[in-house]
Amino acid sequence: MSTYIVTGGTPLSGSVRVGGAKNASYKIMIASLLGDSPSRLLNFSKISDVKLVADMISSLGANAKLMGERAYFVDPQNFSRFSLDSDYGRASRASTMFIPVLLHKFGQAVVPFPGGDKIGKRPLERHFDGLIALGATVEANGDLITVKAERLKGTHYKFKKNTHTGTETLIMAAVKAQGITTLENAAQETEVDDLIKFLNSMGGKIKRIKSRTIEIGGVDKLHGSIHKIMPDQNQVISFACAAIATKGDIIVENTQAKDLLSFLEKLDEIGGGYELGEYGIRFFYKKPLTATNLETAPHPGFKTDWQPLWTTLITQAKGESTVHETVSQSRFNYTDALIKMGAKIELFNPIVNNPKETYNFNPDDVSPNDKHAIKITGPSKLHGGEFEIKDLRHGATLLIAGMIAEGETILNDPENHIDRGYERLDELFETMGANIKRLD
Repeated sequence: MSTYIVTGGTPLSGSVRVGGAKNASYKIMIASLLGDSPSRLLNFSKISDVKLVADMISSLGANAKLMGERAYFVDPQNFSRFSLDSDYGRASRASTMFIPVLLHKFGQAVVPFPGGDKIGKRPLERHFDGLIALGATVEANGDLITVKAERLKGTHYKFKKNTHTGTETLIMAAVKAQGITTLENAAQETEVDDLIKFLNSMGGKIKRIKSRTIEIGGVDKLHGSIHKIMPDQNQVISFACAAIATKGDIIVENTQAKDLLSFLEKLDEIGGGYELGEYGIRFFYKKPLTATNLETAPHPGFKTDWQPLWTTLITQAKGESTVHETVSQSRFNYTDALIKMGAKIELFNPIVNNPKETYNFNPDDVSPNDKHAIKITGPSKLHGGEFEIKDLRHGATLLIAGMIAEGETILNDPENHIDRGYERLDELFETMGANIKRLD
């Protein structure tokens, strides 16, 4: 098990280049299996989740090979198995994304229930209901999901609630289905649009006819393509929060401001500094931060992945701030550690008139101990401590907290969490002046 030892107190400076988006890259790797010839995929981050999906693809008889520094060559031509090993389900939430690929190739798919970060139940019925509407049968037996369909047929389907991965799954299922499929209340995330762009380059016929309505004309055949993965927004937010929290000044390259508008609007509210340029975005501390209230929402709102990073930043703002989590059922597991480091945070459940409309998760799944909002009183002087990293964003959050804390912060097990979604995060922060040692 590896360990980070972080000594806080140094403002970040310099520049950093963002890699390809985790939540687009591995899904596009899987989607490339829908073609009948190889694809070349560019701008990957070197993260363990991508390597894991490459291994999953190889286990099915196809080939996913790292070519050069940041490109994958995916060859679907020797695809020979319709079932994924159970071990992959425990390690990744990518398993259900293989269902449409396996259905189109073999008429059946057997995959394990997905793992990944423990941030509440993942409402998979949103995926399954759509597959059933396309003509598939779905059966859950223990840890395995079995889906069968001779040929999927186009349909008109409306998601009950926003689902990022569910939208992508049904797009992949419908792209080679017979006839036209219309998806209403479909996710607007930019990663979804990156997938659509890739599938269309393979010969797909997919378009957004409204912001939340997608029309897919089924085709008989797709071919391989060349595609550059979009920049990772979560990396941008991580660097931005770290720079402003440490009273630093950095430039983040290879990013798109249009994908970050909800975050930039909140920076305006608290007094965080940023400038847009052809080079990317400059983030800097310009004056004492002020408190604000925040509610997470599906894109184009403030993303749930960003709120733990935001909370660490807002511990340095003067006044009382709130964060209301409406997307994920349970995503405040990092607050215990921040409180131990000196942050003034209270968990609570706000008064909500219509929970089924307000929350994107299923309110019936909520346990009595789940809290959906926090109150942060700042600014807080943080101090170091020792913590076990629980998940990807938990680890990045505490790493930023360690950089603004007095003394040493020890974070255990980054390789099984932080490395899933960030490429050499400790080294990137070190190049900007952070004092981080990694012990393997």
